[in-house]
Amino acid sequence: MNFVEVQFSLRGQTLPADHGYALYSALKHLCQQNQDCLLGNDLPSEVLLCSIPGIPDHSGIIYLNKASRFRLRCPTQQAQHWYRLLQNQVLDIRGHLIRLIQPRITLPQSSKVLKARLVTFRLEQWNSQDAPFYFLESCQKALTRMEVNAQAFIDSNFEGDLALRALKIREKNVLGYGVIIDGLNATDSLKVQFLGLGGRKHFGCGWFYPAQEETHAA
Repeated sequence: MNFVEVQFSLRGQTLPADHGYALYSALKHLCQQNQDCLLGNDLPSEVLLCSIPGIPDHSGIIYLNKASRFRLRCPTQQAQHWYRLLQNQVLDIRGHLIRLIQPRITLPQSSKVLKARLVTFRLEQWNSQDAPFYFLESCQKALTRMEVNAQAFIDSNFEGDLALRALKIREKNVLGYGVIIDGLNATDSLKVQFLGLGGRKHFGCGWFYPAQEETHAA
């Protein structure tokens, strides 16, 4: 399980707060335009994308700052390709332009506790009363399939409520929760960061980071 994280600093001012699908679409368009792109017409399933953090203005926009980064995790053998393909590229995210600059490659760090801003599963039905139970059940089943022995929890927001969040994909709102995974050993911690949890991983979902890295949460 050899994988790395490719990070880019950004030039730009703003992004839509909910930009996971738009970011994926911009990258997919870039791959389709690139004649030498080993990725074909879509992103490989093993590539994970993180939505970009910023300062929210509470009207659907975030302002980028020095801590804002575009982050991508991929198998080690793909890292140089992504590094070269994306360096200095301008992405149009629903009319907001950002340039990817100053690329760097890093190794994710293991942590006993990991967090994700948004994890989604395809539940048969969604209602506020039963959703948390079935959602956590799905989390634990996914961890079992990954042979990861740890406990999943639904995170809370700043108001102390369950961290219920949504991702807009075209005209559809997909619901999920912020998730904490506790009790991880070093190997399983890296496995969760590499494989992610749940669906929509190309849209920024299922991206886990050490709990102390709150500044990287999107």
